[in-house]
Amino acid sequence: MKFVDEASIKVEAGNGGNGCLSFRREKYIEKGGPDGGDGGDGGSIYLVGDAALNTLVDFRFQPNYRAQKGEHGKGSDRTGAKGDDMQIRVPCGTSVYDDETDAYLGDVNDEGEVMLVASGGKHGLGNTRFKSSTNRAPRQTTPGEPGEMRNLRLELKLLADVGLLGLPNAGKSTLISVVSAAKPKIADYPFTTLVPNLGVVRIDHNRSFVIADIPGLIEGAAEGAGLGVQFLKHLSRTRVLLHLIDLSPIDGSDPAENFLTIEAELARYSEGIAEKPRWLVFTKSDLLGGDASEKAAALAQQLGIETYFCISSVAADGTDKLMEEISVYLQALEERDEAEQNERIRQEVHEFSVQKRLERRRRRQQGADDDEDDDNFDVTVHYEP
Repeated sequence: MKFVDEASIKVEAGNGGNGCLSFRREKYIEKGGPDGGDGGDGGSIYLVGDAALNTLVDFRFQPNYRAQKGEHGKGSDRTGAKGDDMQIRVPCGTSVYDDETDAYLGDVNDEGEVMLVASGGKHGLGNTRFKSSTNRAPRQTTPGEPGEMRNLRLELKLLADVGLLGLPNAGKSTLISVVSAAKPKIADYPFTTLVPNLGVVRIDHNRSFVIADIPGLIEGAAEGAGLGVQFLKHLSRTRVLLHLIDLSPIDGSDPAENFLTIEAELARYSEGIAEKPRWLVFTKSDLLGGDASEKAAALAQQLGIETYFCISSVAADGTDKLMEEISVYLQALEERDEAEQNERIRQEVHEFSVQKRLERRRRRQQGADDDEDDDNFDVTVHYEP
């Protein structure tokens, strides 16, 4: 099954029904006057949040949606029926944009949240509406207005409290598999994770939170390298970020340099995301034995970050303490009713995405190689069985 976090659809609200031109004709009443009724309003189109959905893949196969038209007015002052509204169910966490102007229209974040995206056309007026003392037999009517038509772009951002970031093979998938019921694919080669994974961490019956395993970043990710900007936007809704650092990288690289590389890419993408609370999590401590704690403390001091943890996901060492501290921290945020700068971050993410979209269009117009363009910007991802 494909994981699709962006899709374009076309929505067309129903047209309003036309007004009716009619005159009353009954036995013994030759000139009974106008009795044409109004038309009915066209149906509107709404997006509705559905917590049971977690992908936009269905919209790739059904991109067109049209609401019902309003019926025309009828004689004997009968009004046409209103067209039925259409409700399109989307995953919670869906951002909606006008695909032609790139204008932001809104977010659908919660279960059952409703958002109007196309208004139905207004009804036309029948000739009864135009009768007066000087115009006893009006033949004037008005047509129904056309329904609103829009090309929309839907972008799905994962709703998670905690986001994991770090270079490929930093141990993100292993950690989420240990602390939650999520079963991501795990292997010892880069970019094992090709789709974001969500896991629910349950501390006790009353405390739980959602953690997101975002595919690994590399240098140049903000410009489209590796998996590019496909998944960076999923970090915009998290409340705290855990930066996982491998204490003993298999390629012999410097853990401090690896940290600075990812932080630089994050800042290039969005200052708002880069300013989110950040905790250091040093992984694979079991490979260093007793030296792991000392090396972790020295690295944390070197990087200037006070909150850090040293864990081994494979040995389940330190993971429980880490999850408990996160739960306490998130609960404190709720108690303080912290106002996050979600609008600022959303605007930054949107502007960055628009910039990359325009660059892609220019490349295609200049006759750039399509295969190269796809490699750098478009990523097709799949769930692995």
